[in-house]
Amino acid sequence: MTEVLLYVLGIAIILLGLAVSIGLHEIGHLLPAKLFGVKVTQYMVGFGRTIWSRRIGETEYGVKVLPFGGYVAMTGMYPPQKPGERARASTTGFLNTVVQEGAPTAKRDGGTAVLDEIDRIGDVDEPVESRRGIAGLVDEARLASAETIETGEDHRTFYRLPVWKKIVIMLGGPFMNLVLAFVFFGIVLVGFGVPQSSTTLGSVSECLIPATSSAASCGSGDPAAPAAEAGMQPGDRVVSVDGAKIESWEQFRARVAASPGTTLDVTVDRDGAERSLALTPIANERALVDEAGNPLTDASGEPRTETVGMIGATPASENVPQPLTAVPSYVGENVRVVAGVIVRLPERMVDIWNAAFGSAERDPNGPMSVVGVGRLAGEVASLDAPVAAKAQTMFGLLGSLNVALFVFNLVPLMPLDGGHVAGALYEGAKRGIARLRRRPDPGPVDTARMVPVTFAVVVVLGAMSALLMYADIVKPVSFFG
Repeated sequence: MTEVLLYVLGIAIILLGLAVSIGLHEIGHLLPAKLFGVKVTQYMVGFGRTIWSRRIGETEYGVKVLPFGGYVAMTGMYPPQKPGERARASTTGFLNTVVQEGAPTAKRDGGTAVLDEIDRIGDVDEPVESRRGIAGLVDEARLASAETIETGEDHRTFYRLPVWKKIVIMLGGPFMNLVLAFVFFGIVLVGFGVPQSSTTLGSVSECLIPATSSAASCGSGDPAAPAAEAGMQPGDRVVSVDGAKIESWEQFRARVAASPGTTLDVTVDRDGAERSLALTPIANERALVDEAGNPLTDASGEPRTETVGMIGATPASENVPQPLTAVPSYVGENVRVVAGVIVRLPERMVDIWNAAFGSAERDPNGPMSVVGVGRLAGEVASLDAPVAAKAQTMFGLLGSLNVALFVFNLVPLMPLDGGHVAGALYEGAKRGIARLRRRPDPGPVDTARMVPVTFAVVVVLGAMSALLMYADIVKPVSFFG
């Protein structure tokens, strides 16, 4: 029963962390938008039915039932279709320009709703015919949000902002996730540390088995391990060799490797008391590996080896706190890995399909849904392990989650933040070229025309999310393999 409760607790912690991450992501949009004078009508965490909301000033703040996204509704993200028309309202966040969360939707009756809405807001003097297909979808997206624009507030619309301000608002969300990634990984690296080989012996072998041997246990002809002969025991901490202080296992390992057949005076700390031991490494073959740890082979395909001094002992692992300067490179490596996964996402989704509906195995480093992350968190929480180790893993999961949110939101497709940034950059380039050619200002880019693309992207993302969730249920990734 206790394991079940801990499992549920782990899932709850990740869901809470996800909600907080999403909430701060949207604050990253909200604060610069208000700073630049854009009217924000809604700030919501989650999707679906609203379970709590409160209006403060002109903005409604609330929480919805599904903590898998969020949005900030800003007026005037859609510019007028023609000069002189009123602006349109829209939102930031996932699914933002498809259904226009938070924007009142008028009941429509064929084409008459379009004409009535256009006449109501005074966009044109002459009646127009409602369009169908993609053009009609664009028109409907504009009209659905027109009611949020109040008279005399066109100056507070998003589309009137300079390009750099639009970019700041749109990058504010991913930037918050990047900051959270630094915080969570900082806690992991600086607060808890990372596992490293220590100068303490973890195990001592009875014999030395050559690298060319496939034996898994000691044979009668195998030489005895020098560490065991010298009296070394698991738990001994190596203090010095021939009077030279030992700071790391690699330093000790290098000294042993360079001394086959030479007796070394090794001082170890055992239960608080120092002991001097005579250690004579034996010449033994060791497989050569490259920087990635892959074995090197010769022209005939046989493993390449080298003769070094060995003693038959391995180090114990311990968490070593890292300097704060190690955090940026660690976050950067995580960003690189996640970006690689996203670039290869179509291929990865094929692998997920084969794993979910076939006999293929899941890639533990591949994409997973919130369901998969929650299951991992549940496993961690229910492990029979120290609380500190569990907390370290949880913070690592939350850090990875925020890196994923950061990178994914930068994809230059609507409705993601990267799509809005791409639109702003295109607008800046278009206006810049017009100035260079001494042509009239072309005005803001009509992002409403991207609504069909947004709809297609949302459908694809929804399908991929459903597949990932199914795979995480029927063939989940586990810490236990």
